[in-house]
Amino acid sequence: MPLVRISLAQGKSAVVKQHISDAVHQALVKTFNVPADDRFQVISEHPAGDFICAPEYLGIRHTGDAVFIQIVCNEGRSLEMKQALYRHIADGIAERAGISRADVIINLLETKKENWSFGNGIAQYALPGATVPGQTPAPVPQ
Repeated sequence: MPLVRISLAQGKSAVVKQHISDAVHQALVKTFNVPADDRFQVISEHPAGDFICAPEYLGIRHTGDAVFIQIVCNEGRSLEMKQALYRHIADGIAERAGISRADVIINLLETKKENWSFGNGIAQYALPGATVPGQTPAPVPQ
């Protein structure tokens, strides 16, 4: 279960926000093997004064269209998978929402699978024999 936080300056249309949301989710499905129905996202808009992005960093120019994407997910993906995820997100947002790839800023936070509860106060992935898509099942106690 990735938990995705998408932050952007106020003023984007509902259609643009949906395109961003869809691009992120489709990239997760394609590169991280996330099930299609595993979609948990929060989209936040911020007044211009509360959304701060360096105009240039690491030789990359940013505009007022910058989008911050933070993804919390289970640990264990390879560097190649992460690089593919970033590329697919940036490409998808550029294609669907018309926002420059340079304005797509992504932060990935990895956590252990037992740090999730999908409801009912239970750590479902910590149960014996539980499986996480793309990862090894938890050992069953003998």
